Amino acid sequence: MRLPFTALAAALVCATALAGSAQAADPIKIGVSGPFTGGSSSMGVSMRDGVRLAVAEINKKGGVLGRQLQIVERDDEAKNEVGAQVAQELINKEKVVATLGFINTGVALAAQRFYQEAEIPVINNVATGTIITNQFNPPDYDANYVFRTSAYDVLQAGMMADEAIARGFKKIAILADSTNYGQLGREDLEKYLKAKGVTPVAVEKFNIKDVDMTAQLLKSQAAGADVILAYGIGPELGQIANGMAKLGWKVPMITSWPASMQSFIDIAGANGNGVTMPQTFIEDQTLPRRKAFLEGYYSTFKVNKIPTPVAGAQGYDSVYLLAAAIQQAGSTSGPKIRAALEDLKEKVEGVVTTYDKPFTKTDHNAITRNMVVFGKVQDGRIVYAKEEDAKNAGVIRVKEKASN
Repeated sequence: MRLPFTALAAALVCATALAGSAQAADPIKIGVSGPFTGGSSSMGVSMRDGVRLAVAEINKKGGVLGRQLQIVERDDEAKNEVGAQVAQELINKEKVVATLGFINTGVALAAQRFYQEAEIPVINNVATGTIITNQFNPPDYDANYVFRTSAYDVLQAGMMADEAIARGFKKIAILADSTNYGQLGREDLEKYLKAKGVTPVAVEKFNIKDVDMTAQLLKSQAAGADVILAYGIGPELGQIANGMAKLGWKVPMITSWPASMQSFIDIAGANGNGVTMPQTFIEDQTLPRRKAFLEGYYSTFKVNKIPTPVAGAQGYDSVYLLAAAIQQAGSTSGPKIRAALEDLKEKVEGVVTTYDKPFTKTDHNAITRNMVVFGKVQDGRIVYAKEEDAKNAGVIRVKEKASN
């Protein structure tokens, strides 16, 4: 029987409304990309689990825009080519509205161009290469879709060099791995030291998976180095500490942030004690937000410490920043989320800091130098290296108006 026009129209309106309701209830898909296996896995797993914890908390409270967040995880194996393939899969097959992650600078540089082309925001929550957030800057690009919640390398290099100089060391040796991360960090260190009128007495390179740093250390020792500045990730930094112990050479070692990785602690053992590095987050419970985060992480993942605390905290915070942007945008449109990230109206309470206007159109780095402290390896854990930082652990440091 043919329905009257009015009845047919009403039926169509009802069907359209039901379809719209079902679509509105669809989850918001967010990519999570990092190395969950291999030498960088303690960073990747910590980041991923921080993301998982934040997503679970947000979903328990009703999600975002009345929709649940759904994370789509992919292991990039810390390989540039795999990271590029993962990015294309998350964009074209999974239809993610944004992606969180990237642990390795080289992977970020190889993969994030696909997000830029697709106008989909990506928040680097661990990778620190300075170039990462500058890869698609205006005027070459109308808009930049790459953001970051980690302490970038120019910032870390400056802290490391200033620390060595402030402690009175005159003869600095630089050891850096051969990856994009290590060599870009080395360049940042050398540029910063040159501006301070300091020329390193030795600059040495090592490869990923190297287990014998004797040659590099002997050259540094022969040059009279009284401190080592090292740029690398946990396993190789651990081998440097062990190599120094084998030589009986006792000079301070100041590294980039990955000496806080569990792999460094496991490999270096007691030889790692006293090694210092810049950190955005240390496992202290001085603030209620940090206490809740740590208790939630420990109980959820059945551990008594985060394998790489910085990665876990930054991953966790990146979810809350993205959720705030989606909520403010009222949309999952990439350009609208990007615009919201560049002008967040509400403060976002994270565990690294409370974010107040963390990004602008011209500055996509959330972290400034005043938010970073020095950590120190002590008997298998990372603690505050300086007494004043330990005393001020409960102080929330907001973003400086001008990034260092």
